[in-house]
Amino acid sequence: MKKVITYGTYDLFHEGHYNLLKNAKALGDYLIVGVTSDYFDKSRGKFNVRDSLMKRIDNVRATGFADEVIVEEYFGQKIDDIKRFNIDIFTVGSDWKGYFDYLNEYCEVKYLPRTQGISSTQIRNSDNLKLGIIGNESILDRFLDEAKFVSGIEIVGIYSKVDTVDSTYKSNQYNTLNQYKSIEDMISDVDAVYINLPLNERDLVIEQVLDLKKHVLTEFPFSCNLDITKRLFQKSRENQLVLMEGLKTAYAPAFTKLIALARSGQIGKILNVDANFTQVLGNELENQIRIAGGSVLSLASYPLLAIFKLLGFNYNKVDFISHKVDDIDILSKINIIYDNAMASATVAINAKAEGDLVISGSKGYIYVPAPWWKTEFFELRFEDVNLNRKYFYKFEGEGLRYELVEFLKCIREKTESFSMSHQDILEEVKILDTYVSGKNIITI
Repeated sequence: MKKVITYGTYDLFHEGHYNLLKNAKALGDYLIVGVTSDYFDKSRGKFNVRDSLMKRIDNVRATGFADEVIVEEYFGQKIDDIKRFNIDIFTVGSDWKGYFDYLNEYCEVKYLPRTQGISSTQIRNSDNLKLGIIGNESILDRFLDEAKFVSGIEIVGIYSKVDTVDSTYKSNQYNTLNQYKSIEDMISDVDAVYINLPLNERDLVIEQVLDLKKHVLTEFPFSCNLDITKRLFQKSRENQLVLMEGLKTAYAPAFTKLIALARSGQIGKILNVDANFTQVLGNELENQIRIAGGSVLSLASYPLLAIFKLLGFNYNKVDFISHKVDDIDILSKINIIYDNAMASATVAINAKAEGDLVISGSKGYIYVPAPWWKTEFFELRFEDVNLNRKYFYKFEGEGLRYELVEFLKCIREKTESFSMSHQDILEEVKILDTYVSGKNIITI
């Protein structure tokens, strides 16, 4: 019996996929089809696969050509599969011609002609989200660079009061974009808006965009006013609009796997979370204060994300200790007390400490080294070191591509993000509001 194997994502299943599978089946007696997992797709740079893994598998099975379907989960699996299934022929589309020649050592390699004029990428790009930008902070350069890796987004243009930003901190790519004279001018040309304004300007602009019936992705922190945040979410629900915070870690595959593993009981009951994020900004300190404020407003969103994902929202007490210079908190510590657990976060914009994340449990602990907010590696550690396990994941680029993919997905599926829900954001803002209100703060 001649065995054939092929692989693919099979997203938005179309005629080209059908023809490839048909031709692959004709090469032998038994066809095995490898369908890529969601994580493996992202690790290969495919960030906006629309169909779920199960839907893609079901579509392959529905053709009747596959005798067996497996899931491709890691680089190098093709060699393992060829050996394990005793494969005679490996085949893929001709657009990969030459790429898999190294497999000739293990079996025969054949490249099949592709159906011209159709691909999943073309289908995804046929209904691009038209995105407008409001704001001209330096983070815009990173955003534009990351957007290039996400198909299905068309940057339409930008509106910014450019004179309000020191030229040192403006985007270098601003002048490459179509520039609008007002928000109202831009709104008629877009489906959604990305906002990168200073914190004290965001609330009003978010509300204006929601009133104009457009989806919103805004930089972190979302806000420091709980009442306004509640009003904005109410407005987004009434208008059936996606309103999302661009906190990249929340949408990163490795972070979501870390949280799932910690919550699964592998280290027992979670008793304590320590999450730190500190920076020495030096010459950029004044600009960061302009954009967001001190250490709590600038950075606390990240450790609060980890704490709430791990321990939930039902805490009993929160307090703060801040070292202030000219009434700006340069370094702050946040303490959160639960019934049977506790958490602390150290944040700083002009002081340095180890920027790690430690999750302590009744059976062991999880250690995530700095920069944990760009999660690529973590380790489960136990009293018996023989039980320790290490996990490695790829964090692509600056991570903003993850939030863009999630934003697209939420708009298309007409839902709020599970990774960073409205409740997640409200709880984050509640802490920031408490701090801004001057409650429970010890100043040193």
